[in-house]
Amino acid sequence: MQSTATVLVYSDDANTREQVRLATGRRPASDAPEVQFIECATLPAVLKELDRGGIDVCVLDGEAVPAGGMGVCRQIKDEIFRCPPVLLLIGRPQDAWLATWSRAEAAVTLPVEPVEFADALASLLRSRLAVRA
Repeated sequence: MQSTATVLVYSDDANTREQVRLATGRRPASDAPEVQFIECATLPAVLKELDRGGIDVCVLDGEAVPAGGMGVCRQIKDEIFRCPPVLLLIGRPQDAWLATWSRAEAAVTLPVEPVEFADALASLLRSRLAVRA
């Protein structure tokens, strides 16, 4: 198994990015690799990091402004070759259909609930790293 995984976290809100880091800890599950974060507060920064490569999972804030994570997700799924899986942070459980529209692989509600978030992130990391193996 890969020793570290790179997770891109996009939110215009530093508190949301911190919630993601704290919920993940060093690793989201005992059988998942340690995580290093790349934090982005703007869409251009997200696109630059994805173009650079090496991202294993993207965590996108659906409530971010001006570019919401759902639209960002749909855009990167269209534009990025072999786009990493996306975990979308949504404002309300009723928004799950929008997460499906955006083509995100998983969605959890805000504020970040640590166990739910870590489980979803670990699942995406496992599937992503299994494909690479």
